[in-house]
Amino acid sequence: MAIFIEYPILAGVIGIVLVALGRRAHRRVAVAAGITWLLYALYEYGMHRRWLCSGECNIRVDLLLLYPVLVIVLVAAVVSLLRASSRSSPLP
Repeated sequence: MAIFIEYPILAGVIGIVLVALGRRAHRRVAVAAGITWLLYALYEYGMHRRWLCSGECNIRVDLLLLYPVLVIVLVAAVVSLLRASSRSSPLP
C-alpha cells in the first residue's frame, strides 16, 4: 500500500470507482468506503505536497492506523457490492 504515498491519485481512483459502483448498486457501504478513500487521497496529497507536515514526513506513524481502516472499508465495500450483484442475478 506504500504506492499511495508516492501516487495519491491512485487512492482517488479507487475512491471514485467505489462511489460510482456504490451509487449504481444503491449500496451505502460502498459509497461510504469510496468517500473514505477519497478523503485519504486528499490527505495523502497534502502530505505529498508538504502542506500537512512540517518537512519531516519520513516517519509516518499515522499509516499504522490508516492502512488497516482503508483495508477494512475496502473489504466491506467489496462484500456489499458482491451481495448486491448476487441478489440481482436471476436464478437458473
